[in-house]
Amino acid sequence: MKAWVGVSLMVAALLAEPLTAQQSPAALYPDLFAAVQTGRLFPDGKTFVDATPKRDPTAIVADYRRLAPRTPEALRAFVLANFSVPGINDRGEADLRQHVRDLWPMLVRQPDRVVEGSSLLPMAHRYVVPGGRFREMYYWDSYFTMLGLAVDGQQPLVESMLANFTDVIERYGHIPNGMRTYYLSRSQPPFFALMLDLSKDVDPATAARRLAALKTEHAYWMKGADCLDASGACARVVRMPDGTLLNRYWDDRALPRDESYAEDVITAKEDPERPASVVYRHLRAGAESGWDYSSRWLDDPQRLASIRTTDIVPVDLNSLLLMMEEAIARRSAAAGDSEAAAQFRALAAKRRAALDRYFWVAREGRYADWDRVTGKPTPRVSAAMLFPLFAGAASPQQARAVAATVRRELLATGGLRTTPVRTGQQWDTPNGWAPLQWVAIAGLERSGETALAREIAKRWLGTVEAAYAETGKMLEKYDVEERKAGGGGEYPTQDGFGWTNGVTSALMERYPDL
Repeated sequence: MKAWVGVSLMVAALLAEPLTAQQSPAALYPDLFAAVQTGRLFPDGKTFVDATPKRDPTAIVADYRRLAPRTPEALRAFVLANFSVPGINDRGEADLRQHVRDLWPMLVRQPDRVVEGSSLLPMAHRYVVPGGRFREMYYWDSYFTMLGLAVDGQQPLVESMLANFTDVIERYGHIPNGMRTYYLSRSQPPFFALMLDLSKDVDPATAARRLAALKTEHAYWMKGADCLDASGACARVVRMPDGTLLNRYWDDRALPRDESYAEDVITAKEDPERPASVVYRHLRAGAESGWDYSSRWLDDPQRLASIRTTDIVPVDLNSLLLMMEEAIARRSAAAGDSEAAAQFRALAAKRRAALDRYFWVAREGRYADWDRVTGKPTPRVSAAMLFPLFAGAASPQQARAVAATVRRELLATGGLRTTPVRTGQQWDTPNGWAPLQWVAIAGLERSGETALAREIAKRWLGTVEAAYAETGKMLEKYDVEERKAGGGGEYPTQDGFGWTNGVTSALMERYPDL
């Protein structure tokens, strides 16, 4: 009681003082000041006293007395609406773009030196890492990172990363998940063809080398065609009912992942009905997908142990391989190789037709993954449905239907949900991810659904800006329902963060008026 009496007497004394610009916050905002500080609205008592008012202090005090916010939540909302609070809401949009530009040097790594016994695959040229626990170059992350580098005046880094990826394909026959020995048995969603479109290098010798590397990568994804058996699948290749060869995610090893060994052993034990090696293969294939993990791959969305990634023919992977085949055809024609151009145009035409035949679910207005076990599309709604639009494989009617489904199922306050299913896995709701926002926005734009593309971009940038204002960080993933850091998965949310930086810069460049 004595403490409260003391506070009341202090407030009364301060109320008697006139408001002037030279007074301390305690004198300028007496009862508001007391409520904020005694309620410990901010952990550090210096935070509020260093805040800058957004308007006349007298008006703020008058509104505070009139509104009289009673709960901590209402008080915080009032303070953030009326003050620029250090480290909380004092970073604007211009600061965000500059922050991303300032982050690039922090994420750059110089050419590696070979260290005996290290798991690192040494790169000969400079590169950018995602950040946090991801301290090496990763495959599909790098495409979205490079989008930002390209618009932020970092073209030399784009070219040096392309040089590294070309080297890696020549050395290993594919681009591994990440640049570590334990990633060599799998790849990731194949974006190398799209990375090449970001290059400004017009040297014919470089173009020839890159085209050869692109063909090598295609051969890596298709080498299972030589070992198809009665099951209709081998490695990353699947024979569809009409004989068309499509692709799935896979891993050449059936052991626990080195980087998640204990987690995989525990998961395998949770499904004693299946050999552990089968579960390990599905887990590794899920890691190759980049969606590790998601209800896309689970029989029971609430049980990771029910994973069966290799039974599923993914719509995103086959859309990207369509883009790869079209890129090889186009680059072969430019190089004067009409035979290769015709060969890859034919492969692309078959895959494009298969996307319509097997992945389009007309009655639901969406694209879906295809289940080899059931012989039909999966029931899982996900942002992967936007990859055919990204690849230019959807008709205007299909694009309109997908846009309607996205608005109904996936559009959240803060951007695009990954799926509408809440599982605790990081590639499910409420999380949104920068690469999927970009694919959706670019795909919708390409397909004529510009209004929805802009809406997703606006909501996503709002989420990134809100989290940056609150934390000062660029995060790996976000909760797009509450516009805060995302959660779930096997490790804490990382900050840095390469693909969020890249997509943020690229979207700000594309939509300067948002």
